[in-house]
Amino acid sequence: MAQHVKIIGILHIVFASLLILAGIICLLVLGGIAGVVGTSPHTSSDDLAAVPILGGIGGLIFVLFLILGLPGLIGGIGLIQFKPWARIVIIVLSVLDLFNIPFGTALGIYGLWALLNKETETLFSRQSLPVMPRV
Repeated sequence: MAQHVKIIGILHIVFASLLILAGIICLLVLGGIAGVVGTSPHTSSDDLAAVPILGGIGGLIFVLFLILGLPGLIGGIGLIQFKPWARIVIIVLSVLDLFNIPFGTALGIYGLWALLNKETETLFSRQSLPVMPRV
């Protein structure tokens, strides 16, 4: 089961990274369009009014995608390191992924199957506490 947990962590990191990358691309494209419209010599006052709107929409899309992608990225990194809190985060994200057809649904089913297994539960319940040397 440890191998399945690592695969789920890697898949969440990949999907979250792609989501954040899509947000960055939207920010760059809409910001670039706003820059081209703003610096064009043949712009009217209506065109100049669209510049902050385009930049704002690009910024909002980036922030939204960042907010949606960061939990998967952080949870995936924690899951690879077998952190108990990451298991809970990824279970919640797997339930939410069920609504993201088709890839999210597959990832959600796989995540729930692997993370709600008894063997995985015991894998995360083992806490290795550091032993302090006696002086």
